[in-house]
Amino acid sequence: MIIDVHTHTPQFREHVPADKLVMNTTWRPDRAVAANYSWNDYMAAMGPVDRSIVFGIAWEPGERVGGTNGVGDAGDVADGVNNSTAAFVRAFPERLIGFMAVHPHDRKAMDEMERSRVDLGLRGVKLGANYQIFDPLESRALAIYQYAEKHGLPVLFHIGTSAVRMAPMVSAHPLVVDEIAMRYPDLKIIMAHMGHPWTVDSVVVARKHPNVFTDISGLFYRPYTFYEAMIKATEWNILDKVLFGSDFPIATPAETIAGLRNINAILEGTSLPRVPIDRIEQIIHRDSLSLLGLS
Repeated sequence: MIIDVHTHTPQFREHVPADKLVMNTTWRPDRAVAANYSWNDYMAAMGPVDRSIVFGIAWEPGERVGGTNGVGDAGDVADGVNNSTAAFVRAFPERLIGFMAVHPHDRKAMDEMERSRVDLGLRGVKLGANYQIFDPLESRALAIYQYAEKHGLPVLFHIGTSAVRMAPMVSAHPLVVDEIAMRYPDLKIIMAHMGHPWTVDSVVVARKHPNVFTDISGLFYRPYTFYEAMIKATEWNILDKVLFGSDFPIATPAETIAGLRNINAILEGTSLPRVPIDRIEQIIHRDSLSLLGLS
């Protein structure tokens, strides 16, 4: 079984209108990415994957909690980030697991968590403190972690750098997760992107905390960074805590699997240490849902 723990909710059901298609040329160095995509596009890309975790993000406090994914055109998904994710999951219940989006500065944040868990059936939380511009250790954020821990909701944090100028990088450093995990030891946490470029910090935080994991999403297309991160995970013996994730639409599962299997290719003709290929296959086929309490 292959589980993709890191994918983003589509904006459209059937197809993307031509006037809505946006190609992003900054997300990755090797090719442009379609920023708008449909349910059909998503499911086609998930061909190699048995199940995937899907989510949006609550960019601003107080935006409609069904928020930024709907665009108001005929055929688009239900308006609002959590409503959109839940509608998508309901359409493919055997394939998808939905995570909720919430902003700690929203005065109804806790109500939205309850609604998303109980009424919408969403089973985890997606947060990006740098993008959402909140202090990940402030009291309003701590209330979210406390609720998530109580109800067995894993939290997936954006961890690592960003090219967004006004997204403070200090809020997305792996050492923030060390602080959170000490306060909420039973909270299941995924650090996205192995915290690039602070990969060794992510590795040692995952090593320290039994319920902290990291995913490989959005890494393979920077081959040296990817290799460096994975060899650190090998040397610090935390490959069993590395989860498969693609970051779709920025990358596909098929690309990510190929990138994993080719991770040692850049070492040809050198005596540098290799990432064990058998451990790579374990990452691809890892039962991440059991590790996260979602099976």
